[in-house]
Amino acid sequence: MNEALTWLTKNHEEIVRGLADLVAIPSISTDGEHDPEIVRSAQLTCDQMRDAGLQNVEMLKVGTSFPYAYGEWLEAGPTKPTVFLYAHHDVQPVNYVEQWKSDPWKLTRRDGRLFARGSADDKAAISAFLGAIAAYRKTTNEMPCNIKMVVEGEEEIGSKNLMAFFDKYKQKLQSDVIVVCDTENIEVGLPCITYSLRGVVAVHVEVTSAKLPVHSGMAGGALPDAALALNVILARLCWGNGPLKIPGYYDTVRKLTDKERAAFRKLPWDDAKFRDEIGVVPGAKFAMEEGNSVYETTWRRPACTVIAQEASSIKGASNQVLPKAAAVVSCRIVPDQDPEQVVQQLRDFLQADAPWGVEVKVTQHGAAGKWWMTDPQGPAFESALSAMRDGYDRDPVAIGCGGSIGFVGPLAELFGGAPALLLGIEDPASNAHAPNESLHEGDFKKLMNSLVRLFDNLGKLPGGKVK
Repeated sequence: MNEALTWLTKNHEEIVRGLADLVAIPSISTDGEHDPEIVRSAQLTCDQMRDAGLQNVEMLKVGTSFPYAYGEWLEAGPTKPTVFLYAHHDVQPVNYVEQWKSDPWKLTRRDGRLFARGSADDKAAISAFLGAIAAYRKTTNEMPCNIKMVVEGEEEIGSKNLMAFFDKYKQKLQSDVIVVCDTENIEVGLPCITYSLRGVVAVHVEVTSAKLPVHSGMAGGALPDAALALNVILARLCWGNGPLKIPGYYDTVRKLTDKERAAFRKLPWDDAKFRDEIGVVPGAKFAMEEGNSVYETTWRRPACTVIAQEASSIKGASNQVLPKAAAVVSCRIVPDQDPEQVVQQLRDFLQADAPWGVEVKVTQHGAAGKWWMTDPQGPAFESALSAMRDGYDRDPVAIGCGGSIGFVGPLAELFGGAPALLLGIEDPASNAHAPNESLHEGDFKKLMNSLVRLFDNLGKLPGGKVK
């Protein structure tokens, strides 16, 4: 292991160049206009896998999916655990171009960070995994454990083919432990392992008051306004600083244990810094329920957000009473909420007592993503916590995540209850999906150091038993 750690230090610039090559390809999956770039990104990922020392590298597909990059190293033997590494090579589009301080497709060093689209989410994970693998393969030419690595090309569009991919290649991918680096450290230098994820479910709310728009001079004040009716309905979701008033919404929500609550409240948090980084307007206050912290709220409480709303465009505005209006409401769900039950609760709540008797239709919007939670104990987790402690020279913490990684739970089940280790790679300043996305270079080094140690720790487990 020491030779591998030394190799990492000596070859850091080579690893950064590999990351620079990856981010130079605009592998945007969200707009349907960059299919060739996604293919090139998968090809480059395969090339880098081979260079790092993985074997049987190939591009895989299922149906009409974008390509997955796959590589493996299985020579550690049957008594050693097989570690499944997941990352994704597709990225979000470059929005608010005028706010970028450097070329989003050119990795740029600035203030101890590496800036580019995909530098943190999630091409850094590709480079971190391959850096740790190369550190072993280019020194001792061995690995302490078996490796299977999949890099997806559709994560930013909801991984719509991923479960079919896992089903098709189940035997090929079968592993003992899962490692994902697509989550956050809550501050720079503090290693975090995520043990819970919120799920997500969305509904489409459509209000209809008439078949046609009518001149507001003729009917304004007489005909019901669909846009106003929609906003009256959506206003029911304004919770102030208390719970949402949706009947039954909290009935199944798993309560925090006293141990969890105490642990969350010991974590570092800076209100002023958070407000400044996000750019919260001066008069706005936090919206969480009284008595809860931001961590408790975003990790373990459900939430409703209006993510889209349409009635008419401002550019095309005309003096009319609008006959239709619609919105999409996205709900983050937590243990032990059922997605189907949440959709029904929202439907009943939003369709009841419509203003002026307008028609209200609430339907599910897109596929639901289930929440996930595990107990961060056992040999695999102890191996990870020890590796992170030594790699960062700081005690790691177990945290939740307000977002969703929908495949983690189903994949763990597919692998027979395999432990899933979600190691942080971003930090609050990473700006994933936003302008000036960046990766903290110091934490990037520490993560690779931790991965080298994790492979070593897993390889030393008696009988290869990870749970």
